[in-house]
Order: sequence, then C-alpha cells, then structure tokens
Amino acid sequence: MDEIVNRVKNSGLITLDLADFKPDKEFVEIDLANLLWKGLVLKEKEFRDWIKKHDWTFYEDKAVFIHCSTDAIVPTWAYMLIASSLNIFTSNFVFGKELDLERMLILEKIHRMPLEDFKDKRVIIKGCSTLSFPELAMTELIKVLQPLVKSIMYGEPCSTVPIFKSIS
Repeated sequence: MDEIVNRVKNSGLITLDLADFKPDKEFVEIDLANLLWKGLVLKEKEFRDWIKKHDWTFYEDKAVFIHCSTDAIVPTWAYMLIASSLNIFTSNFVFGKELDLERMLILEKIHRMPLEDFKDKRVIIKGCSTLSFPELAMTELIKVLQPLVKSIMYGEPCSTVPIFKSIS
C-alpha cells in the first residue's frame, strides 16, 4: 500500500488565516460625555483635574477608543490630553468608535508580519473568518504581499480562486 502524502503541506504554499489578524486585546472605552458639565460643556479646570487623578494604569495592555457619545462640542486639546496620558501605558488607542480601533489593530498586525517569509512564495488567503472587516484585511494583505510573492490565491488549499500571479 502506498503511503499517504499530504501534497498541500509539501507544496510550499503559505496559508494566511484572517482569524490570525483578529485583535487579541481587551477593548476599553473612554467617553467624554461622562465628563461634561450638565452634559453640554467640558470645563477645562475640572477636566485637567480628572486627567491628573484618573488611574491610567488601568489601560495597560488594553486597546482604547476615545470619543464623545453626545453632540457636545469638545475642544481638540481634550482628546490630546487623554492621548498623552494613555500613551504612557498603551500605544493601542484611537479617536473614534470601537470599529475604528479594531480596524487599526488589524492593520497593525498585518504590518508586523515578517515580510521576508513571503519572498517568492505562493500564498493562500483563507476567507472564512469571524473578523469584522475581512475586506479590509484582504485588501491590505494584497497591498503588502503582492510586490513580494509569486502568487496570491483566495480560499482553501483544495479550492482556490487565483488573485495575482507574478510574471517574472
């Protein structure tokens, strides 16, 4: 009887699973609406006092989205003060919604990949994932990998859709 050979494993294909780009940090919100006087105005003195007294260590190793959930006009410097305080404990923060934070973290993971591992390789990008923005990840992967690889395919190793093939 012949030995069963895993041709996919021996093919030299690199399979990228979009699930690997899913953010793995806890998301935390800072909503400036909670700091507004009468829900309308940000008072600088009280705000700066809150900045000084707030426990910023809570945000260590977390991902933070900063926003104001009301229609109040918040001065830009308020967001800058929060960012400055957060920056000591985490670099994973963004002004915007939770989805903006997730997008940022997905892109960061893609850009931290060791690109030398993909030089002249054939890559399959698996499409089935619980990632909130699979299209974002897929298009960014094309942007990053296409200049390096021999080919890019979409799907599973047993059934792929060709996306790109180098002519060199």
